[in-house]
Order: sequence, then C-alpha cells, then structure tokens
Amino acid sequence: MSREYAEKRILEALTMSKGNSTKARQQVIAWCSQDHKLLQALAQPHLTGIVAHAISRVVYKQETVENEDDIPETPQSLDMAPDTFGKEILKALSSDNAVLFGRDTGAAPVRRKQASQSHIDALRQMASKSKSTHKDNGEDG
Repeated sequence: MSREYAEKRILEALTMSKGNSTKARQQVIAWCSQDHKLLQALAQPHLTGIVAHAISRVVYKQETVENEDDIPETPQSLDMAPDTFGKEILKALSSDNAVLFGRDTGAAPVRRKQASQSHIDALRQMASKSKSTHKDNGEDG
C-alpha cells in the first residue's frame, strides 16, 4: 500500500510541475516534511542502507576522536636543514628510481627489454606486405 501511495503522490507532483522532474522532486521533499506516511513510503526500501551509513559515521567519528589523543600537539621538527628540504624533494622526483603513483613497492620500474631480432623481422615483413597490398590497390604507400 505504501509504495502505491508514494507513486500516487509522485504522479501528483509531476502533474503539478507539468512534467518537470526537478520541480516535482522539490515538491515531494516539501510534502515529506508534513506527510510522514509519504516519507516512510519513500525511505522504507533504503532504510537498511541509511541506518548502516549512520552507524558507520558514528563509529568513524569515535575512532577519529580516539586517534586524536595519540597525535602530538606540536609538529615534529625535520632532521635536515630547511634549505636542503626542497632539494631533497626535487632530487626524489627527478630520480629514475622514484616511486610511481599506484605502485605498491618503491622498486624501480621494470624496463622494457629490447625486441628480439625475430620480432623485428616479423614487423618488417608485415609492413612490406602492407605496402605491396596498397600498391596493388592503386594506392600510394
């Protein structure tokens, strides 16, 4: 019954807004503040997810407050001179062994191996066949 009631009210809002779904949505939201039966009919299928989300937020908030106690009040100082700090960052970024975003390890990226001679020969053979096919069709290659 509640699903039919919600659909009836939505159709009513669409009629009032002459098919404009944005205005109909605003109307249904306005009705929900006064019509708790409509609000319940709309929210019922999603209630488990809504409650799970609310609980997760409270648990996360509690964990964050507990972890804030472990954070020192004053920032820790760097173990290097301030003028060398920027140089260290630039050196790390320009390094060939720099960690790439999305890689789990800091290992150097695997370099491509040189193509084998048989691979090079196969590519040349395919290219030459392609050129001869274009010439046979009257195309310039």
